Amino acid sequence: MDDVIIVSGHNLGTAPIEDSINEHPAVAESAIVGYPHDIKGNALYGFVILKETGESRQKENLKKEINQLISEQIGPIAKLDKIQFVPGLPKTRSGKIMRRILRKIAEGDFSNFGDITTLLNPEIVEEIKNERLD
Repeated sequence: MDDVIIVSGHNLGTAPIEDSINEHPAVAESAIVGYPHDIKGNALYGFVILKETGESRQKENLKKEINQLISEQIGPIAKLDKIQFVPGLPKTRSGKIMRRILRKIAEGDFSNFGDITTLLNPEIVEEIKNERLD
């Protein structure tokens, strides 16, 4: 079962949105989490890993292209409010993305990530946190 985020009264599953993003030729992997929004209740925050393609595309253009893909495949309500390009995602040794950590980063709450010693790459948490979008 995938995560469901309620945005402006619409139940949105994260898996279909991530699948849309991952269809972009420049995207290697993505993870979507919700974060509190004053008007919508929740908004969507995307963490995106880009492929090493050698081409230097403008990140603003990539954000527009990603949201266009989502809009065409799912609908405009599923567009991401924030897209952060990251070098990696916090994963367990079995490969599961630790969404609770991503949620805390999206919310701007860096106080307690819990136990991150079980992560395959614990250093990635600090990298993502330091590059967080405001």
